[in-house]
Amino acid sequence: AEVVGVARRGRDRVVDHGRDTEPLTVHVRHADGREELITARAVIDASGTWTNPNPLGGDGLPALGERAATDRITYQVPDLHDPMLRERFAGKHVAVAGSGHSALTALVALTDLARTEGTRISWILRRGSVGNTFGGGEADQLPARGALGLRAKAAVDAGLVQVVAGFRTEAVERDEHGLLVLRSLDGRTVQAVDEVVVVTGFRPDLSWLSEVRLELDATLQAPVALAPLIDPNVHSCGTVYPHGAKELAHPEPNVYLAGMKSYGRAPTFLAMTGYEQVRSIAAALAGDHEAAGRVELVLAETGVCGGAGLFDEPAADASSGGCCGAPAEPELISLAAPSTDR
Repeated sequence: AEVVGVARRGRDRVVDHGRDTEPLTVHVRHADGREELITARAVIDASGTWTNPNPLGGDGLPALGERAATDRITYQVPDLHDPMLRERFAGKHVAVAGSGHSALTALVALTDLARTEGTRISWILRRGSVGNTFGGGEADQLPARGALGLRAKAAVDAGLVQVVAGFRTEAVERDEHGLLVLRSLDGRTVQAVDEVVVVTGFRPDLSWLSEVRLELDATLQAPVALAPLIDPNVHSCGTVYPHGAKELAHPEPNVYLAGMKSYGRAPTFLAMTGYEQVRSIAAALAGDHEAAGRVELVLAETGVCGGAGLFDEPAADASSGGCCGAPAEPELISLAAPSTDR
């Protein structure tokens, strides 16, 4: 079954009357085509962003020719345990676009093919240098994340990955052999590309929420109270402040975005933050406002997981963390609802 819409019963988004008394309706379409309406007192949208990847184009829109080249473009980390996919990438020139942990995962996965099958890997970075893309290494408080960065760095140092930095893709063309040519805004090219793995992040799909009243930040498409706390121009994963139902609420009563979708286009989400969001929302819906306002979270602040906004500037690339340097130990942060005692 698929949720195709959420609304207030008997009212589109324009109608004021009854928005705090009528239930919400969740419109569901089943695999056999049957449709269903489910009434609900509250809706928590934790649907994520995985199915709505960002394009290759450097301006947030598909590059010229990108749509026509989808036969050679993959918008997720390829599963190279699948024999068909492994054969597709073996011995080919693969361009990996992106600078986050998905990109590092793709690079590490393809490294085995580079060693055994002669796969050539080009790493397309929009930022001007690799900088601290590899993260905190052995100092990362999330060990698996640190190990991933170290493995990707080793692949680059071994010459298995060619880094192409400062490359913002403007167009995707085909050469006389049918291979792809990636062209940047400044006229540089990456030529004879067999396959492109685009792992440039994700964005929320808000189309099926068009009839409920959301209040979203104009830049991040995150709830307006949450946006300044997660802005990737300022924050990395570990410097995002704890938050809960209050910051996630919208003008539509009892409608919440939670998890990765609540972060809009900010790439700094950690699963532990989502768990705390849902706990706070559940407490609010149960009427326990003291528990909803009390958010306790231990954040793993070492390691790097910032967005392009944070790392675009050369000064940020050159630093070990910019304004967001990590403390030596994780810090327990608690936010409590203000006391009503006088």
